[in-house]
Amino acid sequence: MTELKVKKASITQFPFGVLAFDEQNTLIEKVLFPKKPQAAAKSIMKIEAGNISQITSLITLLQNAGYDTFTFENAEIASEAQRKLDIKAEVLKTSEADVLRTRLKQIAVETGFVKDAKEFNLWNRNFSMELAKLRIKGAAEKRDLIIAQAIQTLDDLDKTVNLFMGRLREWYGVHFPELSRLIEKHETYARLVMNLGHRDNFSFEAIEKELIPKERAEMTAKAAETSMGADIAEQDLTRIQVLSRNVLELYELRKNMENYVDKTMKEVAPNTRAIAGSLLGARLIAIAGSLQNLAMKPASTVQVLGAEKALFRSLKTGARPPKHGLIFQHALLHDAKRWQRGKIARVLAGKLAIAARTDAFGDRYVGDALKADVDKRIEEIRKKYKEPPPPQEKKPRSKRREQRSDRRKQRRRNQKRRKNRRARKG
Repeated sequence: MTELKVKKASITQFPFGVLAFDEQNTLIEKVLFPKKPQAAAKSIMKIEAGNISQITSLITLLQNAGYDTFTFENAEIASEAQRKLDIKAEVLKTSEADVLRTRLKQIAVETGFVKDAKEFNLWNRNFSMELAKLRIKGAAEKRDLIIAQAIQTLDDLDKTVNLFMGRLREWYGVHFPELSRLIEKHETYARLVMNLGHRDNFSFEAIEKELIPKERAEMTAKAAETSMGADIAEQDLTRIQVLSRNVLELYELRKNMENYVDKTMKEVAPNTRAIAGSLLGARLIAIAGSLQNLAMKPASTVQVLGAEKALFRSLKTGARPPKHGLIFQHALLHDAKRWQRGKIARVLAGKLAIAARTDAFGDRYVGDALKADVDKRIEEIRKKYKEPPPPQEKKPRSKRREQRSDRRKQRRRNQKRRKNRRARKG
């Protein structure tokens, strides 16, 4: 009984089209892209995004010619073609694909895409520029970059509001200096100045209407009666109230921006949001550059993100390395006891690394399970390390280190003597 011979075709993607070769690397079939560089670049991007319509038409032609096994350069395209077209697909070896690419210009002329190598060089240059533009555009459209911009805007808003509030407290403090000490919250201070204006209007009833606690309202009303501030003209007070209104509008803008960051993080990085919260998660993405960059970092790097200066200083001088960076803003770490922070930082960084990888490369939600693991592990740390560790005894300095220290001291003394001698001579 004679065995049926398997006919195998290698399908390779070139800048100008998708081509099929037999086992002797002879061109057997082709589907060429449009000659316009921009259109060809869009065709390449579609294939990279998983659209295999052009590959499908090529495979149909090959099947009609009796080919039943197909090898692909890209493993993802191979699995996609096998799943959608129900064909036998294999992955082409990199060395075999490189052999074909060495004949790139020759194949372009052979297929009739260009007349000669000179024309191909010009076309390939324009095509490469169009493809680079499309890839940059695709990278810029990723929403994790939008998150980075939003959180940086939020931080700039905080700086602006604090700057304006400092000016408002000093300006209105000329008229009612005691109010700054009694009302610590910036937003409440600005609202009182805008709504009440002159200190004579700071009666107990008026202050209580602004949702100030009764005890604090009584103290503020009493301070207004006995205030040592200067009288202020109506036109000056109006300018101060305008500034207060602008500050309150900035607070409203900040609140809306915070809600926007929370909503966007829920869509783009829900697992990272579940572990770190919206604002801290967004800051980690911003400092890493993108969600994918954050996902590719090990947990030890995530732990010290934002503390690079301290880290490099420790590597240079031998000082103790930082235990945490930006993740210190996390409530579980910030509120922990000093001797527990290093261990809690490791737990948070480990789970954050898993969450970021799931957000970047997966499509499932595991945030609740990760958060439960974090809470369980932190509870164990709190129980196990309830008391601070005993102070460590200082190690005796080695003789060689003492000698080096003595030599350094002697050099400093000699330098000082030479400096004094030059000064006397001068």
